[in-house]
Amino acid sequence: MDSSSSSSSLSRSWRFNVFPSFCGEDLRKTFLSHFLKELQRKGISTFIDNEIKRSHSIAPELVRAIRDSRISVILLSKNYASSSWCLNELLEIISSKEEIGQTVMTVFYEVDPSHVRKQTGDFGKVFEETCVGKSVDVIQRWTRALIDVSNLAGVDSRLWNNEAEMVEKLAVDISNALNVTPSRDFDDLVGIEAHITKLNPLLSLVSSEVRMVGIWGPAGIGKTTIARALYDRFSPTFQHSAFMENIRETYRSINLDEYGSKLLLQELCLSKLINQKDIKIPHLGVVQERLKDKKVLVVLDDVDELEQLHALAKEPQWFGSGSRIIVTTQNKQLLRAHGIDCVYKVEFPSRIEALQIFCQSAFGQKYPCVGIKELALQVTDLAGYLPLGLTVLGSYLRGFCKEEWEYAMPRLSTSLDGKVEKTLRFSYDVLHSKDQAIFLHIACLFNGKNVEEMKTLLANSNLDIDHGLKTLADKSLIDNHWGRIHMHSLLQKMGREIIYQQSVHEPGKCQFLVDAEEIRDVLAYNSGTRTVLGISFNVSKINEELSISKKAFHEMPNLQFLEIYKDWRDARVRLHLPHGLNYLSHKLRLLRWDSFPMKSLPSKFCPEFLVELRMTSSKLEKLWEGMLPLRNLKLMDLSYSTKLKEIPHLLNAKNLRKFSVDGCKSLSAFPHVPDSIEDLKLSFTGIEEVPPWIENLSRLHSLHMTLCAKLTKISMNISKLENLEEVDFSGSVYGIPFSAKIHWVSGVKKCLTLRANNIEEMLPKCLPKKAYTSPVTLDLSCNEDLETIPDCIKHLSQLHKLDIGECRKLISLPQFPDSLSELNAQECESLERISGSFHNPEICLNFANCMKLNKEAREVIYTSASKYAILPGEDRPAILTDQASGNCVKVHMIRNKAYITLVARSAVYDDDYGGIVRVACCIRRKHDGKVVRDESKELHIPVLVKDHLFTLGGLPILNEGNDPEVEATFSELLFEFKANIKVEVIGCQFTVLGGKRNAIKNI
Repeated sequence: MDSSSSSSSLSRSWRFNVFPSFCGEDLRKTFLSHFLKELQRKGISTFIDNEIKRSHSIAPELVRAIRDSRISVILLSKNYASSSWCLNELLEIISSKEEIGQTVMTVFYEVDPSHVRKQTGDFGKVFEETCVGKSVDVIQRWTRALIDVSNLAGVDSRLWNNEAEMVEKLAVDISNALNVTPSRDFDDLVGIEAHITKLNPLLSLVSSEVRMVGIWGPAGIGKTTIARALYDRFSPTFQHSAFMENIRETYRSINLDEYGSKLLLQELCLSKLINQKDIKIPHLGVVQERLKDKKVLVVLDDVDELEQLHALAKEPQWFGSGSRIIVTTQNKQLLRAHGIDCVYKVEFPSRIEALQIFCQSAFGQKYPCVGIKELALQVTDLAGYLPLGLTVLGSYLRGFCKEEWEYAMPRLSTSLDGKVEKTLRFSYDVLHSKDQAIFLHIACLFNGKNVEEMKTLLANSNLDIDHGLKTLADKSLIDNHWGRIHMHSLLQKMGREIIYQQSVHEPGKCQFLVDAEEIRDVLAYNSGTRTVLGISFNVSKINEELSISKKAFHEMPNLQFLEIYKDWRDARVRLHLPHGLNYLSHKLRLLRWDSFPMKSLPSKFCPEFLVELRMTSSKLEKLWEGMLPLRNLKLMDLSYSTKLKEIPHLLNAKNLRKFSVDGCKSLSAFPHVPDSIEDLKLSFTGIEEVPPWIENLSRLHSLHMTLCAKLTKISMNISKLENLEEVDFSGSVYGIPFSAKIHWVSGVKKCLTLRANNIEEMLPKCLPKKAYTSPVTLDLSCNEDLETIPDCIKHLSQLHKLDIGECRKLISLPQFPDSLSELNAQECESLERISGSFHNPEICLNFANCMKLNKEAREVIYTSASKYAILPGEDRPAILTDQASGNCVKVHMIRNKAYITLVARSAVYDDDYGGIVRVACCIRRKHDGKVVRDESKELHIPVLVKDHLFTLGGLPILNEGNDPEVEATFSELLFEFKANIKVEVIGCQFTVLGGKRNAIKNI
């Protein structure tokens, strides 16, 4: 679609709702008349061509009618292609679709869509006759148009038995399409159309090449806004689209190596493109394979490293023809390095545009209120025309009267001095002192951090944190989406500059230290003071290793936040304590020290106010001696401290919620944590036992102990934890060879997955008590040594689904609870016996490829009430001959319900459905020559190794509401079977309730 015409299509006025293209000979007096009447009844205006004389060429008034219609409906009938007029009309419709975004719908009226696509059959013969004497170019254009229109999803009249219902459905679809209005989210943004117009030649949407376009400019200039407007405008014209926002922060927040970070970015992008949550991919080549034939629109917003582009759009060949990749960045060199030559530089707005941007924020309109224009122009000039500054300042002044504006102008003039930074500084200066403090905390420590985490760390600080965050958001100084705080980089720089100005020549007297070189000097020369509240030290930013004295923090008694960290790619330990450390502030709320070089924390350290303790990859062997006051501690992360041998008793940490010692391989004892704990991460440790006292952890909802090689004992008391939602014992190697995963999410059916050599012992241990009385799904699949099902299963009163697929040694099945609605036993190749029967008429039974089932077991499956069942078809019932054609079978019925058994030959896998076969059965009932009702069912089954029986049950055959005393009879039942792979239907058996079995042979 031409981008300029797309832009105009959003605001154009349509003369008609619908333009119908049809062959009058076929439809005018039949289908078309009913169709037009239904559209009129629904108030849908339709173009009628009664007064236009048709000829071989399309009339100008008809061209105008097509282009002035919101929707074109192409009614493809047998003789549609007999008319050059119709074919030229079709060309004009396709052109309107591509150029102005017109919606096109198709109806295949008594004609096969494939005949239209390939120009075969009766339709093709008519088309060939029309082509006689025409030029090769004309014929090719007609052919291309027929192929394009036949590829559109359309209505096939042959699938409808009631034309009136088809017309009604088509009219409803048209009405719904008319109700879809284009987004107006960006209509009021000043200058957005000008940006899009300038970008159109770079995007060149009519080109079939894959094109990457860069949008470059300083922070706050509006790059993301422009990209969002482009995405909003053009994404409907692409097969798949994704807006990847703020990649820079996303990439930095990923705590993985370079390969893992790229993999996660690809997963996020692919999830958005195909609209599938939590997608997982095994390697970096998957995205290329999935997208190479798809036309996609991808916006990569705020990219600042080449690796990010390599992860998400390394080469144009990754994407299908016509794809567009839009990259926003502050770094023009990054675009050059990636070979992106189509670059759009976002310029500052003009003075008039800047005034309009400001007025939108200050007054909710593009022009200033009466009597205040000159003041508004002054403020606009002081803001430096930066869109971000204009918006921030306008938000502050919104609601002020003229007198208040005049009072504010002297301050604006002196403090801003016409520069962007001054504009932002003013927005800070007018804040309440408490809100200023929160602003500075965010700028120096918490930008990009979790909102709740920040609230916890600043609790009891007298800063009114909830009110302050709302105020900052209202003033456009921060926003918080996805649970995280975001401050624009210019605002962050301004906040840090404010701190720097507190003591330009003596950084140790500033409230916060964030510059790595300044922090190095402060620690090296012990120049910190009691003024310092927080330190955020990225040691990867210093060029040389740093050794500090044991008194480095002695003069900073008010220090509350200490973060010493490094980039994840930096393996070096740069900060050393050659003489140890004898002091840390007792007021610390946050202590993060990656690769801490000591064996324990200072002996005099008092963590009374500590909220978070993060000491990952440290050399700690123990934390401290004895029990210390820990009443505020909520999170402790000591992961990958490989020398850590013991954890002090933490029972007095009454507020501890999260605890992690992942990767602490020297740790052998289960940590003594308080009953407040909710999340325990103990994976890759040397822990040998899950103790009985774990039952005291009543709030525990997540327990992870993967690859604990020395784990040999797991207490049965785990099952007493009522709030346990997630358990993972995966991958124990030398101890118990089992894994168990529970996902127990509130509000949905619970799911337990278990892999073990000793399931009878492990299953009761891992099942919380509530599993016995709550809806639950149980996955025991792929347990190679499982021979019998544990007895505890029969006590699961609300067992919903049981998966025992690929339990290849399983021999017998017990009686299951009546609540069971799905049983998957496919590939249980040793399964012979079934005790009891299945009583739930809604149950779905899958015994595919269970070839050893004995006669009694087959009879249980076959005779049990079920929604459907799949079982090997060796004991195929006798086949009776009756009328049959292709995959259709006609059955004469005398009763009011039937169970149908389909006999299918071995399925030959030939498509991309991951080995899953879909077989659909459609039942049509005829009475007095008329179809009175349709029913349909669809099965999802594995690829089969031999013939199988498909039993469909519970299909009502008669009209509901008939007089029960009248025995209604139907002259004919028609069963139609369709499969997504090659599957041969060789017979159809039905069983009348209370009667005999009958079978109808299918050819």
